[in-house]
Amino acid sequence: MRNDKIAVIGDKDSILAFKAVGADVYPIKNTFDAADTLKKLARSYAVIFITEEIAEEIEDVVNRYKARPYPAVIPIPGAKGTDGFGMKGISKNVEKALGTDILK
Repeated sequence: MRNDKIAVIGDKDSILAFKAVGADVYPIKNTFDAADTLKKLARSYAVIFITEEIAEEIEDVVNRYKARPYPAVIPIPGAKGTDGFGMKGISKNVEKALGTDILK
C-alpha cells in the first residue's frame, strides 16, 4: 500500500538533513544496496529522492520507474554538488514533450 510519505536515498552526509523535515532517510553504502533499497521503497512510497551520484550508478533501475506514475523518483544533488545528471533527465523530458530542448 502506497502512502504519502517521502523517502530519500543516498550517502549519509547528503541525506541526513531531510530527516529534519520528516522524510524517511536510507543511507546507502554501495550500488547493490541502492538498487535493492529503491525496489523495496517503490512499493510503499509515493516520492523517492535519490542523490544524483547513486541515481547515475543505477540508472537502469531508476528508468524503470520513470514510465510509471508512482513512485516519482527524483534525482537531487548530493553533498559534493551536482554533476548534471538530474538536469539531463529534465532536458530529455522537455525535448520529448515539446520536440525541442528549450532549457539550453
